[in-house]
Amino acid sequence: MINQTNIERTVLKNGIVVITTENMVADIVSAKIFLGIGSRYEAKNQSGISHLLAAVLTKGTEKLSSLEIAQKIESVGARLGSDTTTDYFLLSIKTVSEDFDNIFQLSGEIIRYPSFPETEIELEKRITIQSIRSQLEQPFTVAFYQLREMMYQNHPYALSTLGTENTVSQITSNDIQKFHKTYFRPDNIVISIVGKISHAKAITLVEQTYGDWQPPITTLPTLKLPTITPQPFTAKKNQETQQSIIMLGYLAAKVNSSDYAPLKLLNTYLGNGLSSRLFVELREKRGLAYDVSAFYPTRLYTSNFTVYIGTAGENTAIAEAGLKAEIERLVTNLLSEEELQICKNKLLGQYALGKQTNSQIAQLLGWYEILNLGIDFDAKFQKNLANVTTEEIQKVASKYFIKPYISIVGQEK
Repeated sequence: MINQTNIERTVLKNGIVVITTENMVADIVSAKIFLGIGSRYEAKNQSGISHLLAAVLTKGTEKLSSLEIAQKIESVGARLGSDTTTDYFLLSIKTVSEDFDNIFQLSGEIIRYPSFPETEIELEKRITIQSIRSQLEQPFTVAFYQLREMMYQNHPYALSTLGTENTVSQITSNDIQKFHKTYFRPDNIVISIVGKISHAKAITLVEQTYGDWQPPITTLPTLKLPTITPQPFTAKKNQETQQSIIMLGYLAAKVNSSDYAPLKLLNTYLGNGLSSRLFVELREKRGLAYDVSAFYPTRLYTSNFTVYIGTAGENTAIAEAGLKAEIERLVTNLLSEEELQICKNKLLGQYALGKQTNSQIAQLLGWYEILNLGIDFDAKFQKNLANVTTEEIQKVASKYFIKPYISIVGQEK
């Protein structure tokens, strides 16, 4: 558990939320700069714009070229990179403490004054389109794209953060600049700093770099998301491949739900590691699976709980039945106390291992804040996990595992 007494949360006058955590053990400082955007804010005809913005954000500013930015970072062995997800946008920094001031100030230049060079945009568009084409050749990705579109319909969660070949090819420099101007503003930013730096110095540095940045008079655009109407059905796509991919998907709870912790434990039970239920039953005992697992992503809005199996084409029907049987078993049968405790130990252990470095801690604290969960969610989540009962597990399984969306990709025969 992160030491809550060592965490300070400060809100600057311009709306920036700063979370600081002192860790003087190693001579490293990590900063994560989150923005409350991500692909959920994209218009459908501009799907992939936040990914392109992330790709070109570090490729030039009003004062610096792409090469000059790279030289500033590499000359001191620092790391700086940007990324986008469904629910947030992120700029990451990692340096030794001596160089942190300069690299953090560089982040301010990149965040506030990017130049979005036309040549860099066109290059990144070509690279992105190649990535999209490559993914459409991968049966697992095709199956998940198909499943996601079935489940989420017109909701932005239905789309890949990369966008589509059609939308990416039509995005212009003006589109990216407008997207940046709309959402990159101080009252939409969370900065998490962890490492060999005092709370006071970290706040002073943020004030020097971002303090004069005033939010526009206009409010942030309101996100209007379509209602997701559950309509489970089966979709099959023919693809020349040596195996069939079968996915069963269920609409599931968002992160701030009381059902979040039980679903995380169910995900651990079914698909986490070589001792998980799906791996042991469907791969080890029955020999049906090349690959089998489950995933339940943390989402700000309606998430999905998905189980999948990669199997030989002739085993498609029996493998699908096997997946269904394992899910239905959770609805009809209670887990034993021993099974539940093993899941708790495994999940809590892995969760603890994910908080060893300054970068991991900065990521976690900033992530919780940008998802409106607060810095105390770290302790709350672990407490919720520890309190889950076998009866609660079955109740949650019965609530969500009713009828699955089914996505199958493989040879026609």
